[in-house]
Order: sequence, then C-alpha cells, then structure tokens
Amino acid sequence: MKARDDLSPGGHAAGGAVAAPERVRSEGARVVRAGFIPLVDASVLIAAAEFGFAAREGIALDLVRDVSWANVRDRLAFRQFDVAHMLSPMPVAAALGLGSNPSPTITPFSLGRGGNAITLSTRLYARMQAEADLAGGETALANAEALAKVIVRMKRDGEALPTFGMTYPFSSHNYELRYWLAAGGIDPDTDVRLIVVPPPLTSDALAAGAIDGFCVGAPWNMVASERGVGRIVAAKQDLWPSAPEKVMATRPEWADSHPETLSRLIVALDAAARWCDQPENRDALADALADARYVAAPVDIIRRVLRGEFTVDPQGSQRVIDNYFIFHNNLANYPRPSKALWIYSQMIRWGQIGHSAEGERLASSAYRPDLYRAALGPLPDPADDRRIEGAVAGDTFIDGHVFDPSGIPAYVAGFPIRVADAAPLSRDDI
Repeated sequence: MKARDDLSPGGHAAGGAVAAPERVRSEGARVVRAGFIPLVDASVLIAAAEFGFAAREGIALDLVRDVSWANVRDRLAFRQFDVAHMLSPMPVAAALGLGSNPSPTITPFSLGRGGNAITLSTRLYARMQAEADLAGGETALANAEALAKVIVRMKRDGEALPTFGMTYPFSSHNYELRYWLAAGGIDPDTDVRLIVVPPPLTSDALAAGAIDGFCVGAPWNMVASERGVGRIVAAKQDLWPSAPEKVMATRPEWADSHPETLSRLIVALDAAARWCDQPENRDALADALADARYVAAPVDIIRRVLRGEFTVDPQGSQRVIDNYFIFHNNLANYPRPSKALWIYSQMIRWGQIGHSAEGERLASSAYRPDLYRAALGPLPDPADDRRIEGAVAGDTFIDGHVFDPSGIPAYVAGFPIRVADAAPLSRDDI
C-alpha cells in the first residue's frame, strides 16, 4: 500500500466513541491506517508497506503523511488513524494527562534508536569558535561549554539570547536539547528560548535567522549543513546512545479490540526492522524514503545519513557515527518501561509535572512489553523491564549520570540545573 498526503486535521471528538470494526479489503487483508511524519526514523513503517512485510501478514498498511506531531496525536485520538509513528514521550505524556488532547495512548513497539542531532547556525558556531578557541573537532560536551561562554558574553552585552527549535514539548528532541544545554552549564529555561519548529522547516528557519539552532531527526540536520547554514555540534549517540526515540503508538481500545491485527502488525514491523538493519538493503531503503510521498529529501543525503556519514559544516568537515540508526539490533524495538520512566524523570526535571507514585505507575503503563511478547515470544525477561540505564560501557550519558528507575526523586535532585519544586501542568496548548 502506497502512502498518500492527507494533511487536514479534521475528525470527530473521541469522547464516548466506539471503536470501528476492522476494515477488510475484498481480498481479505486487514486495513491498518498509520500516520507518520517525514523523517528517516519512520523507516520501519515505510519498509513494512513498501517491501511487502505487512502484506505477508495479511495487512494492507495505509500510510498517511502528516505535518505535525500535534496532528498525529489528535488524528490517532479521533480515530482517523489506527496506529501512528509517534515521539517516544507522547504516550507517556498522554498517560499522565499532559497535552491539549491527552487521550489514552500506548506503545507496544519501538521503531528503533538514533537519528537525532543538534545543529547550530554558522553565525553562532563562529562566535563559539572565537570565544572558546574551538578547532572544529571538539566533543558535544565541549561544544555545549563553548556555547555557555558565548551566552555569558551575550548577557553581559545586553544581546538577545539564542532561540532554539525543537519539534514538540513532549519529545526526545526537547529533552535531549535541554540535557545537552544543561550539561554545558546552560539553563534551558533562562539562558535560551525554546520554540516548536516542524522538522522539514528547520533549515529554512535557520537560514532566515528565525532560530539559532535546533534539535531534530534525520535528515534535516545534514540538509542544513549541506545548504551551508548549519553546523552539527552533537548527535544522539553523544548524549545517550540508547535514548528512546520514535515508537509505533495506538489507542488501548484499538489494541484490545483488534488483538490479532495488532499482533500481525508487530510481526510485520519486526521483520521490516530486521531488513532495515541489513547494510545491503540501505540503498533500496534510501530510494523509498526519498520519494515525495515519504521523506522527500535528496536520496544522497538519506543514503549517507543511514550510514552515519555526516557533513557537519559548510566547509565539508566529515564525521562518521557508527550505528547512527539501529532499527532492530540490541532489542531496539522493545518498549522497555525503564525508558518510559526516564522520560517521566525529564518531565519532572523540566517542570512539566511533579513526582508521585501514581505518576510512576501511569508513565510505566504507556509502554506495553506484554503486547510485544504476545506477538514475538517470551523474551526479554520481564525482570529486566526496569533496569538501570546509562551504566553500561558504550551506553552512558554525556554528563556521567546513571538513571535508576527506583529512585527518580533523587535522580532529578542530583542535577545542578533543573526546575525545582515543579507544579504539575495539565495542558501544553500545542
């Protein structure tokens, strides 16, 4: 089934609605309508539709390209979508009642790891070079510390502070950008301004001077550097390699009323994810992603992004990041509740909600490893669902912190930069 553009939000209110019966094509295939945003991390969904993995499981996967995460959230809630490509924090936010339409949302399957990066304007990076004597090959932490020096000077001289774009208040991009800034000694709530910018518009906004940097998924960071307007200063792997990224989300009532279809879809996505991870398939995947119906970006940039080969600045400086995208390996598809709880800790850290035992329960409930196991088998061991994160060599946080999901208040209190005594929020107005 091919994707199509369907950009109108529309829909009917979800309250009190009854799940529609499964739609079945004349040949017997179960139709599953899936919303997605044009990003490389939608690869598993796109591959499942384009390369026959969904059809093999008797599913006609109807992909609908959308323009914003708020649209995707609402159209899933309003039953225009059965499942959706979604930011990993969005089901957690919904479970906690956060956001302007916090309808019940769960994820039984992660769509992989990696893909994000932080890009600054060439103007701002040049100031960092002058202020901190950067040579160009510094670590992500050194770049954040150099930015902190520039901000100190901007404050002293009475200049307007930098504006950075991210994709959504409840997003990996928001939390990773904040984490990077804070690791360098920058308070993201007082030292900079954060705004929402849709991923495909980030390089245009950077070129126009509307923003001074952004955190977003591939391929839009390298689009900015290739255009000569941006410098990539940090990648997801620099911040926390196994940080949760995008997920396949659905409504609990849809999962409950369509158990066989959901199980078949998970099997199809698992097979597609395995295929996407095989190097010999990356060129075919890049060709599919580059199509105007999907990511609509230059195929050469997508090929290099999939290989982790980056042009990081307008001068052509190169960086290779191993495993920049992992679509299946190392349990990349497993919806581990400890990842949901780390997301919850970031919501607490940045004042989106306060801590409570009930909050922990709700946040954890958004990730559904039981549905993953029902489709794919008994592993991993449920005893490992709330593991300590960031304690394994090669999978550590940029600032050396370790996340123990059994001690969230102490974890949050251990950061020198945070929002103290946050009051819970119920709406983000986005």
